[in-house]
Amino acid sequence: METDLKLESTVWVGSKRYRAVLTGWHFNWTELDKKNRDKKTISVPVAEVVGVEEGRVEILPQKSIEDTDKVFTVFYVKRSSTGSSYGLLWTLGRTQFSVPSRVLRDQWTKHLRAALKTHSPVRPNRLLVFINPYGGKQKGRKIYHSLVAPLFELAGISCHVIVTERANQARDHLLKKDLTGFDGVVCVGGDGMFSEILHGLIGRTQQEACLCENDPTVTLRPCQRHIGIIPAVGVIDPVTSALHIIIGDSQPLDVCSVHQASGLVRYSVSLLGYGFYGDVLAESEKHRWMGPLRYDYSGTMVYLSNRSYAGIVQYLPADPLLSSPRDRTRCLSGCSVCSRSTERLFPHSSDSGSLYSSHYSQFSSDSEGEWVTVEGRFRCVSLTCMSSSCPKSPLGLSPSAHLADGTGDLILVWDTHPLGFLKFLYRHTSTEDQFDLPFVEVHRVKAVRFSLPPGKEEEEYEEIGGSSGGMDEEERGYIETVSRSGSQQHLADRGPGREMTNVQKTGNPFLCGLCCSKAPAVSVWNCDGEILPSTEILSRVHGQLVRLYARGIEDGAAVHCSEDIERGCTLQK
Repeated sequence: METDLKLESTVWVGSKRYRAVLTGWHFNWTELDKKNRDKKTISVPVAEVVGVEEGRVEILPQKSIEDTDKVFTVFYVKRSSTGSSYGLLWTLGRTQFSVPSRVLRDQWTKHLRAALKTHSPVRPNRLLVFINPYGGKQKGRKIYHSLVAPLFELAGISCHVIVTERANQARDHLLKKDLTGFDGVVCVGGDGMFSEILHGLIGRTQQEACLCENDPTVTLRPCQRHIGIIPAVGVIDPVTSALHIIIGDSQPLDVCSVHQASGLVRYSVSLLGYGFYGDVLAESEKHRWMGPLRYDYSGTMVYLSNRSYAGIVQYLPADPLLSSPRDRTRCLSGCSVCSRSTERLFPHSSDSGSLYSSHYSQFSSDSEGEWVTVEGRFRCVSLTCMSSSCPKSPLGLSPSAHLADGTGDLILVWDTHPLGFLKFLYRHTSTEDQFDLPFVEVHRVKAVRFSLPPGKEEEEYEEIGGSSGGMDEEERGYIETVSRSGSQQHLADRGPGREMTNVQKTGNPFLCGLCCSKAPAVSVWNCDGEILPSTEILSRVHGQLVRLYARGIEDGAAVHCSEDIERGCTLQK
């Protein structure tokens, strides 16, 4: 609901006359013709006004100020679409208004600034900024000082800037130093810098709450400080990212904790993949000299090697009445599924970061659910907490995954004929349903365990282009063990007259030229672009554990991701 009128007057933009109106939530200016009739109206939400300056002011590409008594400049968010690959970009809009007197100019600047304070209370006032000077093709420092810092200054945000000199410096700083007074943490760099900030903030929050991260049964406390990412994750544009930070956009994000026997290994926000996606990452590390091309090359080589791996997957299903990975919903800005999840995860507060007590009881109810166990040979096992859309995969790994519903999507691709697996991969590049295949399963889950079959020893991973003995789809049988009160029910998917077996089947190599004498017995886990040291893991989804200075996808625009396909994709910034 609009509040009472705050200010109204005639203004000029260039040679055109306008009627400007400031209400509680909007700043509008309407062009007038010679007979005082309304023509075009431009409306800007007060929440998206970046700053107000006296005189004729320019901020980007270079700052310039011409102090005039009867002119004020308003800076605001302006949206511009540059194509489906990048979605909606935000730019800095700028309009200079001329008024009859200096007194009226001062009234406008005073009222606009007061409206910003009143109707934009979530904006950050002080930020801790980490710059990786080697990230972004070693342009991080230049990008920040030339494009981002001037916008922060315009918005009245003070920043403490640290240029990192070593790996994990940002993480260590967040774990050990005084963070009092900082509303958020901004990283300027790539995936590695974001990972440091993520692990540092989560770790610091658990330290302050006296919680043990190594215990997978502990429900972690949500972080109150926001994370900002420049260049943006999703839309690679530093100005778009900076504007989201300035106006205080807040996007909660689910985080997966990954544990092995000795404790916490890593946190994941996009992709946790075993089999194909792990092999692609391991292979690509041997060809870093190729640049981004190494991912396409490695993906091709791993596909041709035709590998599958034996494993036992256990998962804790989410409530199917709340949502489904195949319900064809999309997680857009203002997502109703995520909003309902906020009410479910934090029923007594609208602020997830402030209500720890209700969140603490979440895992106890999870533990009362029934774990489902499946065993067999897999081309790949993947867990993702977001759709992971990108130009090469317009709908992503799991099109109906949600950013903040407290669940992840477990994708199981059973061993199948090479052409069948190629069909699965190809469907990621189109709008066809990649789950509508007989050898693919997808489940919405709250936790996942992966282990090797009894008697199977973990072997050191070797990247060799051998065949793991692909089976024809009609020949494939697998065991699904559903645990119910200690009992096990064995189900088989097999052709008529075929006996289900748990013994590894071997077949003819796919391409003899790529075969080795021995194929690897185990794969590796790809955790957001990092190889995990352990094969047997437990992963648990923590609902809305962190908050980003971001918002969901606007108007169904596509999300852009980095070319590092093995790292997964992330949300629009």
